[in-house]
Amino acid sequence: MAEPTRTPADKLPAAPVAPEETLPWLEELPPRKIVAELDRYIVGQEVAKKAVAIAVRNRWRRSQAPEDIRDEILPNNIIMIGPTGVGKTEIARRLARLAGAPFLKVEASKFTEVGYVGRDVESMVRELVDVAINMVRTEREDDVYPQAETRAEERLLDLLLPPTPTHPTAAPAHPPQGAGSAEPGAASRPLFVVSSKGDVTPAASEADVEAQERRRRTREKLRQQLKEGTLEEREVEIEVQQQGFPGLEMMQPPQGMEGTDVNFTELLQEMLPKKKKRRTVHLHEARRILVDEELKKLVDMDDVVNESLDRVENHGVIFIDEIDKIAGERGTVGPDVSREGVQRDLLPIVEGSTVQTRYGFVRTDHILFIAAGAFHATKPSDLIPELQGRFPIRVELQPLTEADFVRIMTEPENALTKQYAALCAAEGATLEFTHDGIKEIARIAAKANERMENIGARRLHTVMTTLLEDVLFDLPELAEKRIKFDADKVRDRLGKIVDDEDLRRYIL
Repeated sequence: MAEPTRTPADKLPAAPVAPEETLPWLEELPPRKIVAELDRYIVGQEVAKKAVAIAVRNRWRRSQAPEDIRDEILPNNIIMIGPTGVGKTEIARRLARLAGAPFLKVEASKFTEVGYVGRDVESMVRELVDVAINMVRTEREDDVYPQAETRAEERLLDLLLPPTPTHPTAAPAHPPQGAGSAEPGAASRPLFVVSSKGDVTPAASEADVEAQERRRRTREKLRQQLKEGTLEEREVEIEVQQQGFPGLEMMQPPQGMEGTDVNFTELLQEMLPKKKKRRTVHLHEARRILVDEELKKLVDMDDVVNESLDRVENHGVIFIDEIDKIAGERGTVGPDVSREGVQRDLLPIVEGSTVQTRYGFVRTDHILFIAAGAFHATKPSDLIPELQGRFPIRVELQPLTEADFVRIMTEPENALTKQYAALCAAEGATLEFTHDGIKEIARIAAKANERMENIGARRLHTVMTTLLEDVLFDLPELAEKRIKFDADKVRDRLGKIVDDEDLRRYIL
């Protein structure tokens, strides 16, 4: 993924901007504030939010405990039980954005038992390490980014104004013979300057001094043009490292590495010598490439890896979604590699084991595991007893009611009504919903969940999409740019679909 372009400091607007308050790590917040952060995006489910807040805060409490007991304090893993669309995955998404610790969300249904084709459960720990590496490296790069920009600017100036080659001045090998030749020969000999330390350097002539001064003025003029952005489209030639070697993608990993997540092609490319090639690119692209190169030089990757592994072991959080998909009746005939086999492989990871990654060994004893599942066809007791014991805290999320739908559409910062209003604003239109209009949408969504499969808050997406389909299609040509939905207008647009069972089944 390409790194987003960063705006130079001098190109930022001059208007005063209030400094944004930097939140501490999520686990450094008191549980009540963690719940308040989750309340900004998730309606209801107070019991689940409270359990998650306590578990996350306990990570910080453990780090403050005496060393002799710190390793004995194990995380209280959580299993969240509830129907689809009530906020289980949303809690994980918001934790991932709020937490300063490494966070990974995986789906249990994607794993198979070790030895079979597919992903093994240890890959989740490797992915968590990759997340931590990217997180710490980004933090380090942000710290040294101004220094990298300065270095990249000097390299750009060298590309725009290459340094003049210096030729050492030497005395003629065969001085002219004849009378009067000594004085002219002496005048043509180079002069040297001896410093107080004994260093001998050739003295620059007036022409050289003038040329250096002229070059310095030109370089400063180019520097000013770089800052003003007037040279962005100029083409320069730079030397870049070749990304890959053709044919390596077709090579198979050696025996014993088939079931691992180690990128065999990446390992080979690291072992092979790096090739460089010259490219002609625009200056803004050259700046991005050079800044990336300077960041790699300034960031100590050994330090990044050490801190990343420490964060994973002591602060890592893994959210295992769809855990009910690997629960089933025990005692079936034949190998069950995608259900009970996955549970047996998951057990040592959750209990605490050592996993080998390409950055080193990682202990999973203190990683917090949060599992979630709908359990509409199975129940938590269908999991193997050992795995049940490793998730001691069970939280049941409640189905959403019509009143909850009203709150979901009005209270969160990312409410659907606000999202659609932003989409309409892009066309210069204003979208409004009256309170009775929102209540009518909530009533229709709740009614559809009762008559069909209950998919929770996701039903609001289908109702809103059907309601606004014609508006969004005709929006660019609409003469009236103010659109208002009240209860009568919502019923007029959706009443026929709600009353017709066949239409409701296929549309809502």
